This record gives sequence, structure tokens and C-alpha cells, in this order.
Amino acid sequence: MPTADKLLERMRNNSRDWRIEDLLIVAKRYGIGVRKSSGSHVHFFHEDMIAHISVPAHKPIKPVYIEKFIDFLDALKEKTS
Repeated sequence: MPTADKLLERMRNNSRDWRIEDLLIVAKRYGIGVRKSSGSHVHFFHEDMIAHISVPAHKPIKPVYIEKFIDFLDALKEKTS
């Protein structure tokens, strides 16, 4: 199983063909909370961030949502460092 850091690097290089399970691995590594509603979206949040993101759990996830997830993670890293 790939590590979260390797997954994140692969996401940065190619934002296509990802599954929600991959995002969950990266989110856990960086302390990002996950809320799964009864609908088709998964919500990612962190206590240090005001904003959160919602990602549809369809397979594969559209590249725009991967890019938003990476931006959210980068903003979190910047804020906490």
C-alpha cells in the first residue's frame, strides 16, 4: 500500500483517476477530519482552517476536486508551519 506522501506526490503530478479511498489515506496522515454524510459527498475539514471542502465520492474523482484537495492541504501546511 502506498504511503500518504507518495500518494500526494502522485496527485500533484496527475490529478486524474483517483478514488475517495486515496484521499482518505492522505487526510489521515495530515490530521484532516472526514465527515461522510448520507449523500454522495465526503467533507474534509481541519480545526485550524475556516474553510472545508466537499468531494463527490464518484469514481473516478474529477481532477478539479483533486486540485482543490491539494490546495486545501497546502493552505493547511502553510498555516500550521
